[in-house]
Amino acid sequence: MEAISKRFFLYLSHNKAFDRMAKRWGSRFGANKIVGGETFSQAIPLITQLNEEGFQVTVDHLGEFVNSAELAKENVQQCIQSIHAIAYHQLDTEVSVKLTSLGLDISHDLIMEHMRLILSKAKESGITVTIDMEDSSRCHTILEVYKTLRREYDNLGTVVQSYLYRSEEDIDGLYEFAPYLRLVKGAYKESSKVAFPEKQRVDENLKRLIKKQLLNGHYTAIASHDEAMIDYTIGLVKEHNIPNDRFEFQMLYGMRNQLQSDLVKKGYTVRIYLPYGEDWYGYFMRRLAERPANVAFALKGIFSK
Repeated sequence: MEAISKRFFLYLSHNKAFDRMAKRWGSRFGANKIVGGETFSQAIPLITQLNEEGFQVTVDHLGEFVNSAELAKENVQQCIQSIHAIAYHQLDTEVSVKLTSLGLDISHDLIMEHMRLILSKAKESGITVTIDMEDSSRCHTILEVYKTLRREYDNLGTVVQSYLYRSEEDIDGLYEFAPYLRLVKGAYKESSKVAFPEKQRVDENLKRLIKKQLLNGHYTAIASHDEAMIDYTIGLVKEHNIPNDRFEFQMLYGMRNQLQSDLVKKGYTVRIYLPYGEDWYGYFMRRLAERPANVAFALKGIFSK
C-alpha cells in the first residue's frame, strides 16, 4: 500500500491540471503548513521566529526544470535578492538551489555563470549555498558542477541520496573536496536499475553513508525525520567522540515539529528546510509520497474552515 501511495503522489506531482488548481487554492491544500510563503519577504518573519526558537534554516526558492534562459535569469535574481535580505535582516539561514531552475538543462556555460554569481554574492555575506540533488539522470552533471565550483568557493555544499546505488562511490569521489554534504534518502521516482527498490536497503545505505562521511571528518547534515536514523547517528557520534559542531540534523518545515524541538533542547543543531515560492505543488506531492502520514495534515487543510 505504501508503494502504491508513493507512485500515486509522484504521479500527481507532474499533473499540470492539479498544479493549476492547487496554485489557485494553495492554502486550502495545506501549502501554508509546509511552505514559508510565495515570496522571500513573506518568509522573513517565519525565519526570524525559527531562529529565536533555536533553529537554523535553509531556504529554497521553489522551481525546477527551466528551459528558458530568461526564466533562469529571473530565478538567479530571486536567489540574489534573498541573499541580500538574509544579510540585511541578519538571519541565520543558508540557501539551497536546484540547478535545473538556474539553467542546467540549457547550457553548461549558463549554469556556471549563474552559480558563480550566486556564490560570489553569498560569500560576501558569509552565507553557505547548497546545491540540491535532483533525479538520477542529472546526478553526475550536478556533482561535476559542484566539484568545479568547490575548487573556487568554500561556501558550497551538495546532496547525496542513499537510494541510488552509486552514492557510496560518489562520496569517495568527493573526499578530496572535504565536502559539506546533506545526506538524504531521496524523493524522485527512479528505476530499479539505478536505485534500491526496497526501503530497508535504502535505510541501510543511508547508515553507511552517514558513517563514512562522519568518520571522514567532513561536516555532515543528516536530513531525515526517521527517529531510527537519528538515534543511529547519535549513537555513532557518541561512540567515536565526534563533536556536535561536526554535524547537524535537517528536517522539513512543518513536519515532525516536536521531534525538531526535542533535538534542539538536547543541544543538537537542527536546520529547517524552508521552501518558498509559487511553484510549491510538485514539492508538496513529493513530500506526501515520501511519508504517507503526511497526508493527514493535507486533508485537514482541505476540509477545515
